[in-house]
Amino acid sequence: MLSKRLAPFGTNIFSEMTRLAQEKDAVNLAQGFPDFDGPEEILAAAVRAIREGKNQYARSMGDGLLVEAIAERVLKNYGMKYDPFGEVVVFTGATEGMASTFLGLMNPGDEVIIFEPYYESYPAFAALAGAVPRFCTLRFPDFQIDYEELEGCFSSRTRLLLLNTPHNPTGKVFSREELERIAELCNKYNVMVVTDEVYEHLVYDGVRHIPIATIPGMRERTMTISSMGKTFSLTGWRVGWMTGPEHLVAAVQTAHQFITFAPATPLQNALANAFGEISGEYYERLRQDYEKKRNVLLDALRNNDFLVAEPMGAYFILADFSRLWEGDDRSFVIHLIDRCTVAAIPPSVFYTKNPDEGKRLVRFVFCKKHETLSRAVELLECLS
Repeated sequence: MLSKRLAPFGTNIFSEMTRLAQEKDAVNLAQGFPDFDGPEEILAAAVRAIREGKNQYARSMGDGLLVEAIAERVLKNYGMKYDPFGEVVVFTGATEGMASTFLGLMNPGDEVIIFEPYYESYPAFAALAGAVPRFCTLRFPDFQIDYEELEGCFSSRTRLLLLNTPHNPTGKVFSREELERIAELCNKYNVMVVTDEVYEHLVYDGVRHIPIATIPGMRERTMTISSMGKTFSLTGWRVGWMTGPEHLVAAVQTAHQFITFAPATPLQNALANAFGEISGEYYERLRQDYEKKRNVLLDALRNNDFLVAEPMGAYFILADFSRLWEGDDRSFVIHLIDRCTVAAIPPSVFYTKNPDEGKRLVRFVFCKKHETLSRAVELLECLS
């Protein structure tokens, strides 16, 4: 009974691998959610908001306190000024924001450019909107852009380019030079950009996250999506937002109002308070902690004969298992669960144009407690 548009997708790989991990009582390094809680002050603020009666519908585009806090935060962090009541919209998570963007801006037959490997939902959003995805492949281990291939993706029907930085699943952080060349093409072909920046605070080794909206000529054609889930380790709260030009935000809002209307009011209120109360030290501690966790897992994978691509952002590691297993990525992750009781993701599902690029790779996450990662490191020794 599944609709034709969604027929190619079925059950997502994260649910499948998590189910297998639970059946085998495996350490789950497959699904990208923390196994620890967010800051106590945000949790307390949510409880306080509920107790104070902030439990009815919020303004559809976002609670007034929150949209003002988001606009102030973007100005402080990136020097970009947005009108909080016309150029900011709050969603039930960044995923809903991306879906609303496709449904609000894309017409059947319009084309969207997507870098692969991609976050699994992106092609599904295109399908829901009746849009046609065109894929540009980033190749292991450095995931550099082939600009000739990228320009070949543009056509007279191209309406949108989807950018994700820091990138899931590669951990790539797009450089200023790369963003400038993407911007040049988008200006040349008059294409809008929607950028997924939910991992904006998770960057390592002195690398800086640069929003493409800050590149000259791009603010007026870029919609920037972020969320609280990754930054505050509260992925179940589902509060995301977009900043962008008023006419583009209005188009996205038209879809958003009919999908979820508004996220949970007390959670929006708690986030607004968090932006004011949580200092910059929190973000630096978060980054340092994740960098240590990344290094622990990188060392373990290298010590067990994986070839790894060292991520500069987000909380994923892609590794080549060719020296350990002759089968493809799906058979390897089953082997990994059965032999080592460690769960990971087979990343070939994140490719459409060149799925063979992912069939010798496996994706691990490191957004876990130190003791969880230590246990995984011990279990991975069974591969040696």
